[in-house]
Amino acid sequence: MHHLEKNNHLRNIAIIAHVDHGKTTLVDAMFRQSGLFRANQKVDERLMDTMDLERERGITISAKNCSVLWHDVRINIIDTPGHADFGGEVERAISMADGAILLVDASEGPLPQTRFVLKKALEAGLKIIVVINKIDRHDARPDEVLDEIYDLLIDLDATDDQLDFTLLYAIGRDGIATKSLDEKRENLHLLFDTILKEIPPPSYTPGTPFQMLVSDLGYSDYMGRLAIGKIFNGTAKSKDNLICIGENGESMELKVSKLQVYRGMELKDVDQVNPGEIAVLAGIKDVKIGDTICNKDNPLPLPRISIDEPTVSMEFSINDSPFCGKEGKYVQSSRLKARLQKETLLNVAIEVENIKERDSILVKGRGEFQLAILIETMRREGYEFSVGRPLVIYKYKNGKKLEPMERLMVDCEEGFLGVVTEKLSLRKGKMVNLVNNGKGRVRIDFSVPSKGLIGYRDEFLTDTRGTGIMNSLFDGYEDFRGEYPSRLTGSIVGDRMGKAVPYALFNLEPRGRLLVRPGDLVYQGMIVGEHNRSQDIFVNPCKEKKLSNMRASGKDDNVILAPVRAITLEQAMSFIREDELLEVTPLSLRMRKKVLSGQKQRTLNGH
Repeated sequence: MHHLEKNNHLRNIAIIAHVDHGKTTLVDAMFRQSGLFRANQKVDERLMDTMDLERERGITISAKNCSVLWHDVRINIIDTPGHADFGGEVERAISMADGAILLVDASEGPLPQTRFVLKKALEAGLKIIVVINKIDRHDARPDEVLDEIYDLLIDLDATDDQLDFTLLYAIGRDGIATKSLDEKRENLHLLFDTILKEIPPPSYTPGTPFQMLVSDLGYSDYMGRLAIGKIFNGTAKSKDNLICIGENGESMELKVSKLQVYRGMELKDVDQVNPGEIAVLAGIKDVKIGDTICNKDNPLPLPRISIDEPTVSMEFSINDSPFCGKEGKYVQSSRLKARLQKETLLNVAIEVENIKERDSILVKGRGEFQLAILIETMRREGYEFSVGRPLVIYKYKNGKKLEPMERLMVDCEEGFLGVVTEKLSLRKGKMVNLVNNGKGRVRIDFSVPSKGLIGYRDEFLTDTRGTGIMNSLFDGYEDFRGEYPSRLTGSIVGDRMGKAVPYALFNLEPRGRLLVRPGDLVYQGMIVGEHNRSQDIFVNPCKEKKLSNMRASGKDDNVILAPVRAITLEQAMSFIREDELLEVTPLSLRMRKKVLSGQKQRTLNGH
């Protein structure tokens, strides 16, 4: 074995932080201070969150990279998504890093959502730097937070070396980092110096031919497919003849049309890339995540990283309701297909296939949250379409039906243990592990069918009063655990076109929970409420009160209706049944029957 050498001009770090703990603000400050921008250049706040949805929900969905320069050393910053539906992305981001910054809010402390990412980082043996941020908050409690960080690391089986972390305090918004709470500093220089000192530079074996592990895929309108990954050994020049080694060891020749690296937020063309760098290669058609790109004369594959396979599918089709085309810009099925096709290029966890008999498209993804993000993104872009209920993808082996399982990690207060366990066992979940460290919170691991998790997140948050945390990881396929009822109630369905009237709605209230407000437009076959009983009923929500001479028509308008909560996209997706669709437009979400006319509907149901 050759001795390893280090590329001292580089550091690759992942940043791990809970939503709102100031990751994006800190990275902005690092950019400003590393001389990346001219003093007078206007800098966008929150550089890393490029999608509107990310800014709005304050979550990082797709892992992105960027880099800063400090004393001639390039620091590549690898962003990690904090949300577990994007679980596959976490492992890939970490495969590129040699160290991590754990950023924690001085008042909130380490929240369990970061547990998932942190565990992966510790398992990968990354060196950790802890930064306690926002120490200027009036409710900051840095000492207790430090204890909580130790507890969390011990809980996650950190090694002694990892527990011996360097600690810094920061005010990200002002761009200041210090070694102790009472020290005064003006800038983040200490943070940069600590990264250079503490995080090991990437190592490589000299003399070994070029090897790059593809950790992520990108797409550019000009250059097509982009392969993104860390170079483990060797160098490559643009126009080199390389090969790509796929899953089963098959290799394809390829010619790199462009070599790029991150400079700040941008990609910059270079002639040569060196070991340890995170590079972007253009000009490779059929590359997949986990492939190794290496030298033609000397093909040596690196161990693959796995990417979670899709477990949930949804059918997307054109909107054929009576209100079709009134609110959206793009309604044609060709536009819809093109948009979904483009999504598969940008987002590796999503797959698309056409369904022959119906003019619709099957979209597969890693959980309904991820599909909800896609639907929300598309409606903001002006698309109008309809989607069916999310369904899990079954497999069959030796005549047995298998279903995808999830390893669900729940972290909640002790008092909610009962309700969570009960709800999950109804959904065919089994408890695998329970840890109670006597501090009022418990950690429970369940093995739950993916199907049982559809629509559970909202319910879980309600049951734990918003304090519970759940993370799920794909856990392979197992024997089918049986059916369970997804929704015990029927639908209240409108039987004609018109405007909903207060009087009619008032008389429908005893029948169930209403979903429309007075004045809303309804049509035949549209779901206007959830029925108390299990069967559907057809009603007229537009019925006016008959008036006699004795009563003036104005007298009876003062009926008081119970307030109607607007239903969210995720709730609507898990509410609809097999024979129902969700109509999605830039302005509205409406639920409806697949077959709109009530008469046809009844014959279908055999009445």
